[in-house]
Amino acid sequence: MLDPYIARYGRRLYGLCRALCSCREDADDLYQDTWLKALQAFEQYDTTRPFEPWLTRICVNTYRSYLRRLSRSPFLPFHSTQALDEALQAAPVPEAADYPELRAAIDHLPEKLRLVVILFYFEELDVSATAAALNIPPGTVKSRLYQARNRLKEVLSHDDALFF
Repeated sequence: MLDPYIARYGRRLYGLCRALCSCREDADDLYQDTWLKALQAFEQYDTTRPFEPWLTRICVNTYRSYLRRLSRSPFLPFHSTQALDEALQAAPVPEAADYPELRAAIDHLPEKLRLVVILFYFEELDVSATAAALNIPPGTVKSRLYQARNRLKEVLSHDDALFF
């Protein structure tokens, strides 16, 4: 049922999963969970609308659910998502081959800004597709892109510190 969609969108979805997750194993899990949820919800998919934004929204929501579950884990001493974000930012992340400073700066952005940057620049979704994937208004996407660019510009102009 999903085979033609997997063939068409599989590589792009996996790229999104790799951009969202810090390690390959988590990206693999997110990729599989996204396709599983897409299969389970396929009857609800409106075939008159584009498939990719629908799939991207499933992926982003699955990723957010994973972060929420992680923050509530009894094995991790995090009392808030901010504490979890700080711990995740401090964890070693494999650097991309190109522009490691930029990638590190993007990884240290707050989640809401980082998701918009990844979808817009790395996944090359336009403003409306990014808004649809995140279920936010297009104006919010533009505002978050503006904020993210300013933060990245500020951080990258100071070579000695990559933390916000």
